[in-house]
Amino acid sequence: MADADALFREHQPAVFRYLCRRVGQSEAARDLTQEVFLRVSRTAAPETDAAGLRAWIFAIARNLALNHARDTRTRTPPIDLPAAAPAVQELAAAIEQALAGLAPVDRDVFLLRETAGLSYAEVAAACEITTDAVRARLKRARQQLRETLDGPVRVHRLRAVSLRGEWTGER
Repeated sequence: MADADALFREHQPAVFRYLCRRVGQSEAARDLTQEVFLRVSRTAAPETDAAGLRAWIFAIARNLALNHARDTRTRTPPIDLPAAAPAVQELAAAIEQALAGLAPVDRDVFLLRETAGLSYAEVAAACEITTDAVRARLKRARQQLRETLDGPVRVHRLRAVSLRGEWTGER
């Protein structure tokens, strides 16, 4: 039997990162993270290894995020952008928009792997799909994000270079 406090200390930062990206609002992500671990503390943890427990926790987080999206009836919630240069804000908004453009399961697979650091097997367990499906969905998500973000990233890089005075865009 796993200790809920130990699970919280070990997994809370990754669950919060995942939920921030998944729901787009840090306040909602904090509330959902709290709900995840409230459910973890109230439910008997499955008899499994550490990877299985991690997948179980993220399955709870994913289900709560899906419920949150359904309850708020929004696909692309407003995002909390930190105070930053306009170009960085534009890039952050482009990333959020690109993530929102992914199919829901592709987005979850990508975020669980890239923001939470879950293994393919853990992502598969959390999303209730096969490891092969995780590979395929992750490949598809990465390709779609590359294509969608190609223009915004290129513009951001050119702005950064010109601001440093290394390139002005003039010939």
